[in-house]
This record gives sequence, structure tokens and C-alpha cells, in this order.
Amino acid sequence: MITPVEVGTELEPLTVRFTRETLVRYAGASTDFNPIHYSERSATAIGLPGVVAHGLLTMGSALRLVTDWVGDPAKIDNYRVRFTNPIVVPDDADGATMIVTGRVTGVDGDKVTIQLDAVCDGVKVLGAAKVDVDLGR
Repeated sequence: MITPVEVGTELEPLTVRFTRETLVRYAGASTDFNPIHYSERSATAIGLPGVVAHGLLTMGSALRLVTDWVGDPAKIDNYRVRFTNPIVVPDDADGATMIVTGRVTGVDGDKVTIQLDAVCDGVKVLGAAKVDVDLGR
């Protein structure tokens, strides 16, 4: 069990980098071949500022902050987010960087609630991101 856990405990921040290669690999693994994830023309045609990362890739990558902290993904009871802004991934070697931070907002025995904040280029990309964890599992 992770100790001590109390309301206000901050998790170590996580930095995640997305490149066009990341998007191609995720598209293959998820079979989500929507052209907004690889074609500038398709993305801008529907009003996006450019090629964007898959929402579930963004969501799953942010959850790594908690799974790394608890050491076992099976301890996750619930995870919910709102997608507030897409991550635009430029066609260059650097890509886009998401910074994920988290803090404990509730503790009830072994049950812990963690709020995540995910930001890319100073813009919040996930809103209302909450993770419920069972540390006793």
C-alpha cells in the first residue's frame, strides 16, 4: 500500500510526448483510422487546427500517472474525463507534449479519488478527470 495517502497528496507529474509516429502506431493498434489523426487536409477541412491525437490515446496516456503511482492497473475502479481541447500534433520531430499532474481529493479507507489535470501548450486538454482507486486490492 502507498503511504501516506491523504487529501492533498500530489503525484509525481508525467510528461507524455505525441508525434505523428505515435498516432500511426496507435491507429494500427486501435484500428481507429479516422483521417483527422494523420491528414492535415482532412483535419482542417472539418475546422480542426491540424492533425489531432486520438481522444482515447490522450485519456489512456494521462491515466499512466495513476497506474505508475499505484503499481497495478487492476487497482483502478473508475476513470472518467471530459475532452476539452484536442492535442494538435505537428508534423515535426518534436510533436506535442502533454503534462499530467494529479492530486488526491478524497480518501475513504483504501478507496482514493485522484483528480488529474492534463495540459498541452498551456491549454487544458482533459476536464473533470477523476480516477477512483482501491489501494486494498
